[in-house]
Amino acid sequence: MPLSAPVLFKRIPTAPWGSANERIYVDYDDYVSQDGYAALDKATGMTPEALVDEVKAAELRGRGGAGFPAGMKWSFLPPPDGEPRYLCINADESEPATFKDQILIQYDPHSVIEGIALCMLACRLDTAYFYIRGEYHHHRDAFERAIQEAYDNGVFGDRSRMGKINDRAPNLYLHRGAGAYICGEETALIESLEGKRGWPRIKPPFPAVAGAFARPTIINNVETLANVPHLILHGVDAWKSRGKGRPEGAPPQVPASYGTKLIGISGPVKRPGVYEEELGVKLTDVIERLGGGAADGERIKAYFHGGISMGVISQEEAEQGVELDFDIGKKWNNLGLGTACITVIPERTSMVSMARNCARFYSHESCGQCTHCREGSNWIYKMLTRIEAGDGATRDLDMLLELATSMGSMPGHNICGLSDGTNWAIRTIVNKFFGEFEAAVSSKRTVSLV
Repeated sequence: MPLSAPVLFKRIPTAPWGSANERIYVDYDDYVSQDGYAALDKATGMTPEALVDEVKAAELRGRGGAGFPAGMKWSFLPPPDGEPRYLCINADESEPATFKDQILIQYDPHSVIEGIALCMLACRLDTAYFYIRGEYHHHRDAFERAIQEAYDNGVFGDRSRMGKINDRAPNLYLHRGAGAYICGEETALIESLEGKRGWPRIKPPFPAVAGAFARPTIINNVETLANVPHLILHGVDAWKSRGKGRPEGAPPQVPASYGTKLIGISGPVKRPGVYEEELGVKLTDVIERLGGGAADGERIKAYFHGGISMGVISQEEAEQGVELDFDIGKKWNNLGLGTACITVIPERTSMVSMARNCARFYSHESCGQCTHCREGSNWIYKMLTRIEAGDGATRDLDMLLELATSMGSMPGHNICGLSDGTNWAIRTIVNKFFGEFEAAVSSKRTVSLV
C-alpha cells in the first residue's frame, strides 16, 4: 500500500501531499511547533544504553547505500575514556543521479540536527562534523543557519540541554568537501576531514575504534540520522509498522527493511524529483504513481535503481515485481538497494555507450591507491570505448566480464568499494543486455591496427 502520511517529508511539501513549489526553509521555531526536538527532550531522560538499544531494536538500516544496521554500528564503540569521541555525518552525496539528502539539508535541516544530537547523546560523542559536498552551496548556507539557530536555542554549546559529554560541551561543525567521489567512502571522508588526501584507509582498525584523529568515531548518512527523532519519539512498534519485514525463512539476525525511504527519480519521466515511500514498494509503482510514467514519446528500457554502483535492472525484470528493499540485490543479481535514487534509461539508449560512460566515471574517480581499481577501471573504459567505436572483438566481451568480476573489496583485492561499483555496474549491463554488446563486436566498422 502507498505511504499514508509522510515521515521524513512531514515538513517538506511533496507529492501527493503537497507541491515542491511550496517548499520553504523550516527554521527552529517552525520545527519546534511540529514536534521538533521533542525526541531530544525525551532522550535526555534516557540512558545512552537505552537509546542505542532502541535503535538496535528498530533495525534502522543505513540510508547512505550499504544498509548496515545503525544501532549495531553504534554498539561497536569502546567505553568512554574521557578523551574526545567524534561523529561524522556523510553529506557528500556524490553517487551519480543521487540527490535525496540535499532536500533535507536545504529545507528541514533541524530534523538532521536533532538526529545528530540524539546520536551524540546515545554514543557519548562530544564533537560532530557535518561533511557536506563542496558543490552544495545553497545547502551549506541553509545548514549553517540551522546550526547557529541550534546553538542559540541550547542544542549545542555551553548551554546545551544535553549537558556535558565526556566533560566537554557538545559541538557541531560544518566541513566542506572538495568534490571527490571517493570521499563518500567513510575512511576517505575522515582522511579529507583531517586535511589529507581523500584516500580510503586499510581496515582494521575500523572507525569505531580509531577514526577521526585516531579516536572512536561514528559515521552516518544524513537520511539515516533524520530518521532517529521519529523513531525515538514514537517508539519501535510505530517504526516497524512501515516498510517490509524480514524475508520469509530468514533468521532473526538478518535485518529487515523497516521504515520509509527517500527515493529520487531522474531521467525521461513526467515528474522527476525526490519522494518518500515505504521500503518494499514496487519499482514500477514508483515510476508510474510518483514519477508519472515515461515521458511522452519515450519507452523505458532499464533502470539504475540505487545509483549506478548497484547495477542495472531491466524493464522485463521490473515488470516481474522488483521491490525496493534491502534484499533487492539477492533477488535480482545486483549489489544492493544503494541510495534508492532511480535513473530511468530510455529505449533509445545504447547500453554499450551507457557502460562506457559508467566506466569513464569510475576510472576518473578512482583514487589510484589500489592497482585493480586504478588499472582495471581504466582498461574497462578503454575496452568499452573500442567496442563502442566498432573496433571490438568477441574475446573482448569475455575479458570485460573477467576484468569486472575480479575487481572489488569483496573478492578481497581492494581497500574500498569503488571498484565493486565498477564491477556491478559493468557486468550487470553486459550480462543483462548481452545482445547489444554481441551486435557491437559482430559488425566491425573499423579495422584495428593493434
